[in-house]
Amino acid sequence: MSDNKYIDRRNFIERSFRIGLGAAVAGTAGYTLLKLTRRSYVWQIDPFKCTQCGRCQTDCVLPVSAVKCVHAYDLCGYCDLCGGYFKPDANELSTAAENQLCPTQAIKRQFVEEPYYEYIIVEELCIGCGKCVKGCTSFGNGSLILQIRHDICVNCNECAIARVCPSDAISRIPVDEPYIIKGDFSFTNKS
Repeated sequence: MSDNKYIDRRNFIERSFRIGLGAAVAGTAGYTLLKLTRRSYVWQIDPFKCTQCGRCQTDCVLPVSAVKCVHAYDLCGYCDLCGGYFKPDANELSTAAENQLCPTQAIKRQFVEEPYYEYIIVEELCIGCGKCVKGCTSFGNGSLILQIRHDICVNCNECAIARVCPSDAISRIPVDEPYIIKGDFSFTNKS
């Protein structure tokens, strides 16, 4: 009888091991399948709702906001007098700091041909204050917009900026649709 107990115990252990291993493999496969089928989401700004209140600069959890100005070159008029570049009371149309609307000089103005200028965003200098976007929207065609840069954003479960956004312009959207766009253009910044 003692041999039977040994065989029964051995069969029990082997069977338990197989069942446990099978459950582990099935659990891993199920988790992987769930992860592949579950949609990932990112935070994004709807440029049609954004009022350029300045909270993107001050309320992001990062020391320098993940919100940056992007330039929709396809919408830009390449104006000599750009409302997103120059202060409304600029002394002259020059690149002098006292004439620029951006507090960090994150917008570079380059001559194209008379009377056209190209405005390039230097993302490293942009703090997401929205002053240029507000100026471009007020006195231009709205080619400057604010967007959350996904390569910088930590994708908080509850975005600190979205909580305080007065126009409810920030929402979670599927990662495969990363930008709510304004017109038909790409968000490529030239640097």
